[in-house]
Formats: sequence, structure tokens, C-alpha cells
Amino acid sequence: MIKQNDTAVQNAHWFAACRVEDVVENGGVCVKYGDEQIALFYFTRRNEWYATQNECPHKKQMALSRGMIGTKNNEPKIACPFHKKTFSLTTGECLSGDECSIKTYPVKVENGNVYIYVE
Repeated sequence: MIKQNDTAVQNAHWFAACRVEDVVENGGVCVKYGDEQIALFYFTRRNEWYATQNECPHKKQMALSRGMIGTKNNEPKIACPFHKKTFSLTTGECLSGDECSIKTYPVKVENGNVYIYVE
């Protein structure tokens, strides 16, 4: 159970990642936040934004922001550009049958700015 006085809850916040026009349509960019690399995606044809860790858990390469987005059974997904492992952009679950997963982050857009929620 998370308590309000837990450090993670106290430090959780939205940060301004970039402007909307900084992200390629139907693709991704890498956003650096502290020591973290976050992959940010704009799925234009769905008009949806997603953020995940940038590191592919398969070979520990910072590459997911350069992957291809698509869908599997209407589930938005990202495919690692090197290993073709696919992950749900909503849950982080590996859709390629492996037991690994990736971290996902909430995203919101306000006044042309893209914000990512981090702890």
C-alpha cells in the first residue's frame, strides 16, 4: 500500500518533456529525465500519446524510441528496432511471448506541451 508520506508519492509529478511538434508523427523520440531515458511516442492515426522506458529489456539497449509502432488486436505496441520484440504501449507487457516487460508512464498534452508523469 502506498502512503501519502512515502517519498515516491511526494516526488511524483508531471514534467514538461517537449513540445508537440518535437515528436515525429507515428514515431518516437527519447526524452532524458535525470538519469532515466524515456521513449515518447505519438500514435497519430489514433491521436494517442504513450511513454515507456527507452531500454529494451532483451539486450539492455537504449533503442525503443527508434522502434516501430503499430497494433496487435487493437492494442498499441512498440517493436524494438534490433530484436523485433513487441511490447504493449499501455501495459508494458511483452507481446512476443517473453516474460520480460517494460515500464510505462502516463502522458498528457496541454497547450502544445507534452507532459510525462514520473515518480
